[in-house]
Amino acid sequence: MKRPLEDLRILELTQVIAGPYAGMILGDLGAEMIKVESPEGGDSARSAPPHFVHGDSVYFQSFNRNKKSIVLDLKKEKGRGIFLELVRKSDAVMDNLRAGVLEKLKLDYESLKRINPRIICCSITGYGLNSPFRDLPAFDLMLQARGGGMSLTGEPGGVPLRMGISIVDHAAGMLAATAVLAAVHHREKTGQGQLVDIPLLNTMVSLLTYNAGYYLHSGEVPGPAGSSHASFVPYAAFRTKTRWIVLDAHLPKFWDSLCRVLSRPDMISDPKFHDTESRLKNREETMQILQDILLTRPAEEWLPELEKSGVPCAPINALDQVFSDPAVLDQEMLIETEHPRGGKLRLAGNPIKMSENPGKNFAPPPMLGQHTGEILKTVLGFSEEKIQELRKEKVI
Repeated sequence: MKRPLEDLRILELTQVIAGPYAGMILGDLGAEMIKVESPEGGDSARSAPPHFVHGDSVYFQSFNRNKKSIVLDLKKEKGRGIFLELVRKSDAVMDNLRAGVLEKLKLDYESLKRINPRIICCSITGYGLNSPFRDLPAFDLMLQARGGGMSLTGEPGGVPLRMGISIVDHAAGMLAATAVLAAVHHREKTGQGQLVDIPLLNTMVSLLTYNAGYYLHSGEVPGPAGSSHASFVPYAAFRTKTRWIVLDAHLPKFWDSLCRVLSRPDMISDPKFHDTESRLKNREETMQILQDILLTRPAEEWLPELEKSGVPCAPINALDQVFSDPAVLDQEMLIETEHPRGGKLRLAGNPIKMSENPGKNFAPPPMLGQHTGEILKTVLGFSEEKIQELRKEKVI
């Protein structure tokens, strides 16, 4: 079965999370992803501790499946020339390199479009390609802080916290993959390539959505609310006799069902609790009543009853529980693939499910330079003799 993006060839000049995650999304969808790496160790994520398999870090392997790896020394003229030949035969180039690196190498968009006018270049930057702040270091932590995310994360009165996942990097990767597909569609209509800029700061600010709207409308600066919600009650984490769960019963039908499951039907019509506005006004009392009741029984009893009654709820799973959860396993979000040197790798699966393109074939993350010879032969038509000469010159 033909995969949706199998006619796309994309060159990836990316490291760590945001760029590689974008490339993995596109690779999962069938694009030929060629990861261009430096001979000086390649993607820095390859050496990230603490877990390693056959010399490469599990960190690297977690967002680099379905890619090929070619080693090119772009500081050498021959290495740069090979890259430009690949650009002629490719659809897009993705990077998240430091500001000015591509310009110095003469591999920026203005240079590449002279080689291939249809090329799409997508740069994931910290503050924008043309921003006066472009030279500032920009890691996920910095952007969660500067973009407001950390001010909303944690418990009221507590220290500011970053999210437990690298949310800005991952969201930027999703936006980059989406933007590349939009640019491909635009090119099909017009024949034009283009430059796409995905600033991490923009990504974080865009994720503020209704929090930004509340502030811009009211002038009130929101703070952290723990697991609660500024607009809805109940919408939070609760302790039970055995473990934590979450509930969202702010809509009338859910609130009514919750009250019946908790044997408190009187709260349905009580003026202090009967609608969203009254529960918001009496948030602390509402939450305390619910918490006291939920502590009387184990989650293993509450959850089936809540689910049967249609109340939105879920257990708060640690990762060992996530990857044994029937709902997760049903969606094939735990996959296995073979490492090139042998042995199985278990990874989080592809979240995108498509009826005509199931996308169940997962090539393992590549070893550094694993596909150099293959790409030079099949894409550029290099002879074995020429490849060996380039190896001796340490171009590849």
